[in-house]
Amino acid sequence: MARQLNRLTDSTLKKAFYETHGNTKLFDGGGLYLHVQKSGRYWRMKYRLGGRERLLAIGVYPEVPLKQARDERDRARQLVSQGIDPVQARRERQQQRRVKLDNSFQTLADEWLEQVHSESVGASTFNRNKRRLERMVYPHIGVRPIADIQPPEILEVLRRIERQGHVDTAHRVKTLIGQIMRYGVARGVATRDITADLKGALAPIRQKHFAAQTTPDDLVPVLNAIDGYRGAPETVTALELLPLLLLRPGNLRALEWEQVDIEARRIELAITKNGDPLVVPLSDQALAALQRMEPLSQHRSRFVFPGARSAARPMSDNALSAALRNLGMKDRQTAHGFRAVARTMLVERLGFPVELVEMQLGHRVADTHGRAYNRTQWLDERTRMMQQWADYLDQLKAGGSNVVSIGLPAGNEYGRI
Repeated sequence: MARQLNRLTDSTLKKAFYETHGNTKLFDGGGLYLHVQKSGRYWRMKYRLGGRERLLAIGVYPEVPLKQARDERDRARQLVSQGIDPVQARRERQQQRRVKLDNSFQTLADEWLEQVHSESVGASTFNRNKRRLERMVYPHIGVRPIADIQPPEILEVLRRIERQGHVDTAHRVKTLIGQIMRYGVARGVATRDITADLKGALAPIRQKHFAAQTTPDDLVPVLNAIDGYRGAPETVTALELLPLLLLRPGNLRALEWEQVDIEARRIELAITKNGDPLVVPLSDQALAALQRMEPLSQHRSRFVFPGARSAARPMSDNALSAALRNLGMKDRQTAHGFRAVARTMLVERLGFPVELVEMQLGHRVADTHGRAYNRTQWLDERTRMMQQWADYLDQLKAGGSNVVSIGLPAGNEYGRI
């Protein structure tokens, strides 16, 4: 005769306490019972496998109600009928969950950030991209196993960013996710970069151009306005150096004294926006400006241009842009636009090879075999170029808008890269 199943009732269980029943077992059938103890009430299931009696812990009552306990019992009995140990099967499921958690998108992304991205981009770019992932991606797919994520999930993440009006950011986040996916492929926890399936799914980026004055007559008022700026010494000097150093504004404002070699007359950045190092030769004018800053900031901050509120932080992101706006340069000249000024005028007015200028701007320049030049390549020529550029700007301010092109000396070995 088959043993009766489901003998317990909810009302019986609600009255089952150690104080009234003592240490006892209330059997429901099929091996399931509620063990009433002083420490609590626990669901257990006895079963036999391979000739041995074993015990499966199901949970604590009432957190695990009667119906759920019975469902767990029935599943376990089905496994036993197939010769599978329910306890071992549970361990394997837990292990699979742990593996999935270890291979979650956020886990892989954090690993990629620290081991790959931090070594290939500048600090400001790294921090910006880390914040983008934390704010825009992790809340939606962070806990998902990277191998289980599907293109529509990624698209929805990007659509949220688009709906906020940040189309350019959506494209940048898509690129980040793609890089993390490819890292997952290399680690063996993803099969492919699924962002490739989203080609054309986002609204196109509206090309943004940084306002810049690229003719001598238009540039002179900008240079004169900068010379007349009255503000904090850090801002005054940083504005003065913007057109002289050709650095990205982020690199300039976060410049550290350990990156400046006054004796060697150069700035050395270990890593820039594109991940490459950069050497910036200092003209006489740029050197003088930095020497004026030494007694003002070197003793109190590692930054050449410390922040107004804390010397432990660099000048704020907005400081240079705000200064240019105060000079009436809104929509006429941006901080980043000085790079376009130099790119145009060094080539068109002073006759320097475009590849030499691109190299000094920190852009990757390859030789005829596709190999990138190193940071010290053509340093003597770049040193002469930076001095001639500074002299040219001085001559413009002095009223010489028709300065004769100077370029590289005759017989120069540089030629075309």
